[in-house]
Amino acid sequence: MPSPMPFRSRLLSSLLIDSAFGVAAVLTSPVWLWRMGRRGKLRTDWPARFGRVTPPMERTARKRILIHAVSVGEVNAIRLLVQQLAADASAPDVVIATTTDTGFARAKALFAGQHRVVRYPFDFSGAVRRFLDAVRPDCVALVELEVWPNFTAECEARGIPIAVINGRLSARSFRRYERVRPLVAPIFHRLSAVSAQTAEYAERFCALGAAPAGVVVGGTMKWDTAEIADHVPGSDELALAFGIDRTKPIVVAGSTAPGEETLIAQSLPRGVQLIVAPRRPEWFADTAEALAGCARRSTNEHGSATGRFLLDTIGELRMAYALADVVVVGRSFGELHGSDMMEPVALGKPVLIGPSTSDFRETMDLLRAGGGIVEVEAAELPRALARLLATPDERRALADRGREVIRAQQGATRRNAELLLAIITSNSSGTASGQPLNERTAHA
Repeated sequence: MPSPMPFRSRLLSSLLIDSAFGVAAVLTSPVWLWRMGRRGKLRTDWPARFGRVTPPMERTARKRILIHAVSVGEVNAIRLLVQQLAADASAPDVVIATTTDTGFARAKALFAGQHRVVRYPFDFSGAVRRFLDAVRPDCVALVELEVWPNFTAECEARGIPIAVINGRLSARSFRRYERVRPLVAPIFHRLSAVSAQTAEYAERFCALGAAPAGVVVGGTMKWDTAEIADHVPGSDELALAFGIDRTKPIVVAGSTAPGEETLIAQSLPRGVQLIVAPRRPEWFADTAEALAGCARRSTNEHGSATGRFLLDTIGELRMAYALADVVVVGRSFGELHGSDMMEPVALGKPVLIGPSTSDFRETMDLLRAGGGIVEVEAAELPRALARLLATPDERRALADRGREVIRAQQGATRRNAELLLAIITSNSSGTASGQPLNERTAHA
């Protein structure tokens, strides 16, 4: 890995970064305190966010890999990766760190009892040092991006290699980083390896300072976690608890943004039931108000005279997707940038999505090219829903084409697991058996 900067330079850099973060936190506190209060997040685990891991972790003979997954989406993406790492003959100790409350809850649900789940700290130098003193990883894997200056500098100083896995740099993020490239280039240069989702992302990592020799195209792990299945455990129980009439068509609107629930509800043919799952918990109440007469999952309401159901819980969207005749993926009909469409496609569901999908452009390009998804403008949604609901053969053909696209793209999880296992068995230069990382993990 790159040589660490001298101690005095690192200390000065940390002081400057801490000061900048502190000033920014104070100046913006009215905004973020109000937002956290509104979303019910002020009662979070503040000591852990400042690097206090209780209890500290004991060192063993096993190598320890720390995987940082920011929120629910990233946590779901590493599920199979963690399994593959844990099943390796070297039996590494895998620790999962998350940032958000929902991500922490999801990680606990997936990994508790098998792997330690901790909070990722704020990027103040003292918090980072306390965190690394307690966790003591042999390797750090950052999911998608999340390169912070103090954290990467402290890892570099301790000789802890850092890899970005499932690496992703959207055009918007790249433009923002490029404006301050002299400031971020040292951060990206500290990365020992980058497994990017696409060749375009790989080029962007290199352009921002990552060493080209350590950058490979590994593919997208979400293709692997989009488990192809015809049934989801718990889906029948969800339908029974909700009081859904299984003899009537069901449309599931997943990861919606405010206003989309009204658009979709008004686009449905008469007699079609609707399950809406908002993307964020803070949107639940407003969605319930917009869907007058809906049954809310959180309050165990059974049956709805309007045929509208609100999935205002975490971790049950996959079960709801399994009930659908047609899925509409949200955050795609407004000013946002799309939601993950792979899961319902993998479940063999015909999927409709709006035109705003820039956060999932590569996925959409592949699904669109393979005829595995239907993209529509808001005005076209009523006609598209009516057509699909009326033609079972078209629904089946669309779903089958989507699954074929997924099967063709799978394998990134294995490549990322191999990369991390190679790092923990390599020397400090980032090579194993004299072979460069990019030669051992290139996208087949």
